[in-house]
Amino acid sequence: MGMIPTVEQIDELHRKYAPSDDAYDLIHTHCVIVATIARQIARHANALFVRRCTLPADAPERTGDYGEGRAPAASVPDDPVTGGVVPPRLVDEHRVVIGGLLHDIGTYTVLKHDGTDGEPLKFSGKRYILHGLNGYRLLLDEGVDESVAEFARNHTGVGLTREAVIAQGLPLPPDDYVPVNLEQEIVMYADKFHSKSVPPKFLTVDAYTRRAERFGESNRREWLDLVARWGVPDVPALARRYNMRII
Repeated sequence: MGMIPTVEQIDELHRKYAPSDDAYDLIHTHCVIVATIARQIARHANALFVRRCTLPADAPERTGDYGEGRAPAASVPDDPVTGGVVPPRLVDEHRVVIGGLLHDIGTYTVLKHDGTDGEPLKFSGKRYILHGLNGYRLLLDEGVDESVAEFARNHTGVGLTREAVIAQGLPLPPDDYVPVNLEQEIVMYADKFHSKSVPPKFLTVDAYTRRAERFGESNRREWLDLVARWGVPDVPALARRYNMRII
């Protein structure tokens, strides 16, 4: 078994691979935001799971569409996430945070202008799709356990299948790059609410729905299934917290 890094070790990895302070600020901050959203979603899911297990048998419920979950009709108090259904098991919140903090570490390898050449930060459009696989390999080389490295490999879009890689002619080895557990799926989902554009910004459900539509109806449906499954974070509150715009 490889290393399960601490938050401090994760920060050291970001600083090691960031080619400039600007690159660190953009990418590390994005990872912190995604980890924050993912933790909120995981806590929301776990609260729903616990409520289902502790509610009286005759308590009102609404039928969920995820696993065997049935979500209580009432919302969870003081919860920044709304909607969603009961997951089939408790989610590992710590693993979600670790995965969120590391999921985009491979993006340091796909910068066209990395902050050292006097130009604004810019990602390479042709190579960007490689960032997940690059991050996975980087983490394995650092001795990180594969179960953690997979957060980098399996978070692009709403999950890249072998068929999609081949059909779109993507510069990736033909394979499935999709979440293999609940924790990876939550990080993949949380990632869609924040963009590493320059300047960075938050996205609403509707904004990402428009992005998903560019890749076809099935991609849009997969995104909306994720929304129904995990609920919607309070994007305006997050944007205020980080002083960033929303689209």
